[in-house]
Amino acid sequence: MVSIKTEKQIEQMREVGKIVAEMLELLEANAKPGISTKALDKIAYEFIISKGAKPNFLHYNGFPGSICASIDDQVVHGFPSDDVILEEGMILSVDCGAVKNGWHGDAARTFAIGKVSEEKEKLIRVTRECFFEGIKGIKAGSRLGDIGAQVQHHAEKHGFGVVREMVGHGIGTHLHESPNVPNYGTWGTGLKLEAGMTLAIEPMINAGTHEVIINGWECRTKDGKPSAHYENTVVITETGVEILTLTRKEGKSE
Repeated sequence: MVSIKTEKQIEQMREVGKIVAEMLELLEANAKPGISTKALDKIAYEFIISKGAKPNFLHYNGFPGSICASIDDQVVHGFPSDDVILEEGMILSVDCGAVKNGWHGDAARTFAIGKVSEEKEKLIRVTRECFFEGIKGIKAGSRLGDIGAQVQHHAEKHGFGVVREMVGHGIGTHLHESPNVPNYGTWGTGLKLEAGMTLAIEPMINAGTHEVIINGWECRTKDGKPSAHYENTVVITETGVEILTLTRKEGKSE
């Protein structure tokens, strides 16, 4: 069942969404060659706690960290580790979230570590664009399939593959709620969106084919090419989409 949030509930989601957005900016500033993904996880944990919230990824279905830290061909769910040290030329996808007053926020970004290849630069850029293309023109009355169709069209236009096995989701008093939000699909199909629906929309885009290999938590591209991830928690309104996990600083680039 898809839940519709009240304005008071959405305001609580704005509060936790701001924490997640600021945390991602902090992690980007620290994601430099020589730091471990475990150290980034510690930074995230301490920041979330300092804001009176809790990391909602930590121990979720047994997950061992406050962030997912996925490098290069890892699509999602990379475990933070003291043994994984960032190196020049890598790309790092960070997926993270927080819960405060019973309400969840969830977002992801992919960071370039130092100077990266042109292919990786393009992949990061296009994956971010896929999110904004996905929400373009979306409002109450749109169909859920419109989001995925728009993401897929933009990714494939650039020769990239859209992961099928992992999708976005509803979010609210639970980290994962109905409905599933695929990053592929057909215009004019699927659930009719209503004002007050809150969704985590998260394109996962591969530089090569859409195929992945999943082994437990681990998910990697089948062809070994890099993958990028960009996610925000949003609320559907009568006139459009409000992004709850985007700071003004980052939003200025749109």
